[in-house]
Order: sequence, then structure tokens, then C-alpha cells
Amino acid sequence: MKARLQVALDFVDLPRALRVAEQAVEGGADWLEAGTPLIKSEGLQAVRALRERWPGLTIVADMKTMDAGRAEVEYAAKAGAKVVGVLGAASDATIRECVEAGRNYGAEIIVDMIQVSDPVVRAREVEALGASYIGIHVAIDEQMAGRTPFEVLKQVAEAVSIPVAVAGGINSETAAAAVEAGAAIVIVGGAITKAKDVREAAAQIRQALDEGTSVKSEYFVRAGEADLREQLLRVSAANVSDAQHRSGDLPGITPRVPGAKMAGPVLTVRTYPGDWAKPVEAIDEAEEGTVLVIDAGGSLPAVWGELATHSAVQRKLAGVVIHGAARDLPEILALGFPLFSSLVTPTAGEPKGFGEIGAPIRIAGVTVRTGDWVVGDDDGVCVIPKEKAVETTNRAMDVLERENRLRQEIQEGSTLSQVAYLLKWEKR
Repeated sequence: MKARLQVALDFVDLPRALRVAEQAVEGGADWLEAGTPLIKSEGLQAVRALRERWPGLTIVADMKTMDAGRAEVEYAAKAGAKVVGVLGAASDATIRECVEAGRNYGAEIIVDMIQVSDPVVRAREVEALGASYIGIHVAIDEQMAGRTPFEVLKQVAEAVSIPVAVAGGINSETAAAAVEAGAAIVIVGGAITKAKDVREAAAQIRQALDEGTSVKSEYFVRAGEADLREQLLRVSAANVSDAQHRSGDLPGITPRVPGAKMAGPVLTVRTYPGDWAKPVEAIDEAEEGTVLVIDAGGSLPAVWGELATHSAVQRKLAGVVIHGAARDLPEILALGFPLFSSLVTPTAGEPKGFGEIGAPIRIAGVTVRTGDWVVGDDDGVCVIPKEKAVETTNRAMDVLERENRLRQEIQEGSTLSQVAYLLKWEKR
């Protein structure tokens, strides 16, 4: 039997969920899932609407039940769900009640192993309790940190005889690998639901499943340590700010080279106003791809100019950020080197050698450390703490992917107010 493609409709608005579901089914989706956010927002009416529109498809209600199993399965099944989800962390009594209710009302039970400490042992236990499916699930927040489900999937698939489903950042590049690891049901969310062309995205994953091949994906590929720069150059400083709960920007730092894009790890420099010795010395200490972030007290005169920029280009640095002044803008513009500063002046200071390289600095209340990452573009500069670099990069990509979907809906004739459902979600 070919692997089934389940599309997780993790929306909070039913009209959008139905519109995306329509295109996903046209692209080859086998099962439609009323995701937990959709059920929490719209209730079981979401399941009813999906069942009414697609009476011949399997509709999954991702209830994530932890208690009151009999009641929740009954309500979901009566609303039209063929498969109902319960958490593996629930008690044996709850899972048993879910299974019995499913038998009474014609629904099958999938047990989700999300955050279960030993999914192999628990999978065997819930199989014995009568579950129809096991779900291996890496939470979105863990996906952002680079975790994948494949190792656990393989272990569980070898340990049980019932079908195993997998969810957790699956895309057209990894769908075939999921099947190879033992998945009978491949659950895909954002790689389909956030795509500009949902139908095409679903078709690509369907192709990957049917042919056992990897189909290149432009988006929905999560970064690791090795490809942070590549991914950060694809997103904007605004995306990074959104990914950090609208924070991380360096207030007052202005782009001086329009259109220049910058992303890289930081080497910090602390100096005194006009003392350009340490900034110039830091050029020689910095590794290729580094961004110098210089705290010159936010004051005049300049600690950076054309010759420093030529040196930075020679060393293949990624850019410079100055809490203070720069000069020689026409020449730096001609070089196209990403320069961000709080001030510009024709007057340079003197190289006295005060300050230090590599120590933590604070710019407008924001701490910047060597090893942190920065992204800069025409909107300004955002700092990413080094310990959250992978997570924030992936969250920024998630922001971009969501915006791509909304942009597409607007271009098809909607407006931002409409696609954001502002009237529905305004705070009461």
C-alpha cells in the first residue's frame, strides 16, 4: 500500500483551512486533518465542514486528548472524524476509553507520542490497548531547534505491527525518507499549507512518496549550524525581529549602503569616540564572513572610513555595524560593502588604542557578544543571541513562509485586513 499523505490544517480560521484543503486534495492529499489550533479556534464545526465537503476522505480530528477520552472521541466521531488523536502521555484508562468509544462510534484512534519519554515502550503499550495508529511527532518548537523525527520513527515502526504516522517538518525533500524509515502515513503541515501554490506543493510531496525520491524544496527546509548564513541571507531583518517576538533590533543604527544585505557572526569592538585603532585591528583578527560590531559610544568623530572598508573587503568580512560615526560614504557605496552606523561625519578621529576586541558591548540597551549573529538590510540591524541562532533562523524562515502565503492571497484579490481576520481576532 502506498504511503498516505495527511495534510495538517493548523489554521485558526475555517475559511482559509477549507480553501487550502481544496487545493491540497487536488494536489493528491489522502487524509485531511483538522489541526489542534483549528479545533480550538473553530470547534468541531471544522470537522463537520471538512466531512460535508469531502464525504469520501478520511478526516482526522487532532484532539490531543489527555482526559475525558470517551466524551471527546464521541463528539469528534459524531462530527465526522474517522480518526481521532489522543496523546500517548495520557493514562491507560483514558486511552482505553478512547479506543472503546471509537469502536462504538466508528472512529479509529491514533496515539501521538509527542513528549513521551520512551516512545518505543509506550507504542507497544498503546498497541496492546487497541490503538489503530501510532503517531511520531516532533513539536514545532523543537523543529525550530533542528530536531527531526526519523530516528524515533524507525525504532517505533520496527517495534509495533500497526501503522505509524510521522509529523515534524516533513517536506518534499524528506517525505520519501520518512517512508523509508517506516511511516505509513506522512503528515505534512507548513510545507503545503504555507506554500504559494498549495496544489503544486502537495503534488510534489505526492510525487516524492510515490516515486521514493527527494524533490528539491525552495522553502520549508530548516537550517542547522552549517547553513545559518545561507538561510539568514534569505530572510529580512524584519523577519528576524518578528521571530524574536518583535525584538532584537539595534535602535538608531541606519543602513548607509542601500540594498546591501548582511548576515554573519559577530566580532565585537569597544572603542572611544574617534579612536579607530581597535576597529582597524579587529579587521585583521576577524575570520572570513564575520560582521564587526563596534561600540564607539554613539558619538563623533568617525572610527571607520574608505580605507578600513577596503581592508574589510580584502579580508572578506560580511559587514560592519558602528554605534558611532563613519565617513567616506561615496567610496563605500561604490564598494557595495554593508555599512550600518548611527552617525556620519567628514571628520575622523585619532588612533589611540583604547578599548578592547571581543568583549560584550551594549548598544541602545541591547547586549551584543562575540559569536552572536546579526542580520542587516534596508530596515536596519537585528541581533540574534548565539545560543538561539538555529532556532531564530528557522523561526524567521517560518515568518517568511507565512508571509508568502498571505501575500499570495492578497494578490488573488483579498486585503491584509481580510486575510488576517482582524475583526475576529481583535482583543476584546
